[in-house]
Amino acid sequence: MNSREIVLAHLEGRPIDRLPLMPITMMFACDHIQARYREYCTNYRVLAEGQIRTAETFGFDYVNTMSDPAREAADCGATVQYFDQQPAALVEDQALLVDKTKLVALKIPDPLGGGRMHNAIKAVALLKERVGKEKIVEGWVEGPIAEAADLRGINAVMTDFFDDPLFVRDLFAFVIEMELRFAREQVDAGADVIGVGDAAASLVGPRLYDEFVWPYEKKLVDGIQGLGAKVRLHICGNTRFSLRSMGKLGCEIVDLDSWAPIAEARQQMDANQVLLGNLNPVAVLRNGTPSTVTGSIAECHRQAGPRFIVGAGCEVPRDTPVDNLRALCAYAYSHRP
Repeated sequence: MNSREIVLAHLEGRPIDRLPLMPITMMFACDHIQARYREYCTNYRVLAEGQIRTAETFGFDYVNTMSDPAREAADCGATVQYFDQQPAALVEDQALLVDKTKLVALKIPDPLGGGRMHNAIKAVALLKERVGKEKIVEGWVEGPIAEAADLRGINAVMTDFFDDPLFVRDLFAFVIEMELRFAREQVDAGADVIGVGDAAASLVGPRLYDEFVWPYEKKLVDGIQGLGAKVRLHICGNTRFSLRSMGKLGCEIVDLDSWAPIAEARQQMDANQVLLGNLNPVAVLRNGTPSTVTGSIAECHRQAGPRFIVGAGCEVPRDTPVDNLRALCAYAYSHRP
């Protein structure tokens, strides 16, 4: 089996002879090809080259198109700040929906209209062309609260839950329609998996998550699966309060941050739910040693059980020692589920 076949077989519950390996790399991959991060964000050829060369060097089973959270918001007209060696960032005090009444007139941008979403779709197509027969190609969209925060501003969204819940639902509905259009074009371009990043979901409590966020995440997950792709959910931060609900979304992969204990996730989710992570990317992967990396990922595997994919709890830091990352990769290649 090649890498692509191993991941697909594992997700489908078929036997494989080693664990899949799917760590997130963005700045690490950019540095690996000695490129500027501004170019990695905005030039699909640079992103694809970084992903392919990193995956080949370390034996990853996939390539992905993640770079920053600003793609969709930028195409909507949001103010985005770019940096030579850091991810692009939304300028919150100039948020597109500082005046929330503007949502009514806001148009969903064409994902093929030449903007940043189009650039990401081109990256998917190039990755599919160059390595799609051997490795999983993973696209990416923002989740409902993450994208709402990009458009409205994170602080404003948090108060909107209480001050104007109808607006929040309207905003989330706009986001889901936009993200499904974006996902459709990525799937058509060759994405096997669509990652859903909903980082701000870890900042609300269980009541708000279940009442507001979860129903729209569910619509997004179901919609992506309806397009023929598999879903990898990643919520940065501490999601202990929402693990049971996350497990009910039906994602093929739940990618856990290091703040969410993997043993609790396994206890609260279906036994067949595939878990990825959740090695601490800084304390262990960046600051540890090859032996501590090996011991820590072995413990993650033990807690997760056989339905497990090797990866860190979030992005591999750009200055992670190569020997530490190789130790993570070696564990996947030397262990069965």
